[in-house]
Amino acid sequence: MFRIGRYVALGAAGFTLAGAAFASAGMNAGPLRCEIRAAASGGMVSLAAVAESDAALGGTYRFTIQSVAGQGGSTIRQGGAFSVSPGAPAELGRVMLGAGGVYDARLELSSGGTAVRCAEQVGGAL
Repeated sequence: MFRIGRYVALGAAGFTLAGAAFASAGMNAGPLRCEIRAAASGGMVSLAAVAESDAALGGTYRFTIQSVAGQGGSTIRQGGAFSVSPGAPAELGRVMLGAGGVYDARLELSSGGTAVRCAEQVGGAL
């Protein structure tokens, strides 16, 4: 199994790139943070899009998952409005996928002129 995680936070000051932890990808140190959580269960992989904030915020999100290995390919897209309360992570979307595949997942949050992006690649058996 392998995981590659990264995030990009865009704002007036520019952008930042950083690594991510094994269990999740994307948490950053701004007022609005994103995370992609992966878990395995019964031969399936669950990927969850999560937003967290230090203040009550609302905005829009896009959660995109692409299969990147094997025959054929597929793309799953979820999105819409979100709201998050301080200190209470909000799960915005979730997908269940076969554990044998390799997947690129991206989460984009936009709120009040700030954009936060998280990305993670999950592959093989978890």
